[in-house]
Amino acid sequence: MLRAARILISVLILTTAFGLFSCYLKLGKKEVQDPEKALRPIRFFYPAFLDDMHPESLIQAIKRSIEYLNRVDPEAVFHYGPHEFTCRQVRESQDAFLKIVSKGLGPDQMNREIKRQFRVYRASGRAGNNKVLFTGYFEPVFAASLTPDRIFKHPIYRKPDDLVRIDLSIFDTRLKGKTIVARIAGKEVVPYHTRYHIEVEKALEGRNLEIAWLKDPLDLAFLHIQGSGRLRLPDGEFISVGYHASNGRSYRSIGRYMLEKGFVEPEEMSMQKIRSYLSEHPEVMAEVLNYNPSYVFFQEKENGPFGNLNVALTPGRSLALDYRLFPKGALAFISCLKPVVNDRNQIMGWKRFSRFVLNQDTGGAIKGAGRADIFWGSGTYAEVAAGHMKHDGELYILVKRPQE
Repeated sequence: MLRAARILISVLILTTAFGLFSCYLKLGKKEVQDPEKALRPIRFFYPAFLDDMHPESLIQAIKRSIEYLNRVDPEAVFHYGPHEFTCRQVRESQDAFLKIVSKGLGPDQMNREIKRQFRVYRASGRAGNNKVLFTGYFEPVFAASLTPDRIFKHPIYRKPDDLVRIDLSIFDTRLKGKTIVARIAGKEVVPYHTRYHIEVEKALEGRNLEIAWLKDPLDLAFLHIQGSGRLRLPDGEFISVGYHASNGRSYRSIGRYMLEKGFVEPEEMSMQKIRSYLSEHPEVMAEVLNYNPSYVFFQEKENGPFGNLNVALTPGRSLALDYRLFPKGALAFISCLKPVVNDRNQIMGWKRFSRFVLNQDTGGAIKGAGRADIFWGSGTYAEVAAGHMKHDGELYILVKRPQE
């Protein structure tokens, strides 16, 4: 009983601290954090709904969102800006759009059907300026081993048993939807281990949590950033791993840290530049990587990679948004820039593109109404696009008009 009481006190202390921290964030940040303000209905000035990809990939992505919606309570509420729709309505919306796509309509007919049948919302963007910063991610492939040796010595960990997620609303209804990640240490509830504790102090060593081992600490760091990857074993076989949980620590960008330290110039910044600089300057690698206290735990997956809806991601069609602000599984339309590369995989320029996508993932760095992350798939182009993309664009969300 005494132990339970002490744990409760610890949780209440954490709850108070969390509340104060939330207030600080609201005061200190200009990003839109309110779901009702994240999307604004538009009645005029629609975008031209043009799609640069083959419709088969869109059909596949829609069906995967429907797979997710079929698992949700039909009466569950989804927030589309100031409006609410039930899961049943969202599912009917996806079915309706699937029928439109399957007809093979020309651009003019497609635009007419969308305007006639669907409500369109525009993301309010950063500080309500309608601009959304688009970045990209991909599924990397890493050499790995199921047993450690002098070459493969950087472990990929599965979720530890002592990591718990605490629903704060059971202590204070004002904290509805707020959770913390923690562990119970003796009679106290404490934050979970940071990346430094895990990687440098070996806090999880000897607990049989290893899925596999990688050669390079940078491979491990980028696997954490991407959230999923394929592991190529010495015998030529592959296994896939995907995100399972995190330590609950706030994500801090190592790229931003490197810019602040002057390690990299702003015009050079890319995922590839981060890797090359740290490979050439191993003396600062630990400092840079441990600047980010967030740590990801993985699980083996089949037929992945998977997003936060637990459905397979579709290259070029799956989008990661802030799950607190945008409806999961939603049909979206984006307009941004993509790289044009030569046969040596060098970027020759940037080309405007637009397409329909589905909100099927999220990410530690994807916070606020002004951030979006495109899943590019795997392979060389995907790596180039994911590593260099950092452009403003437009984001729209579509849902079928309710019957009147």
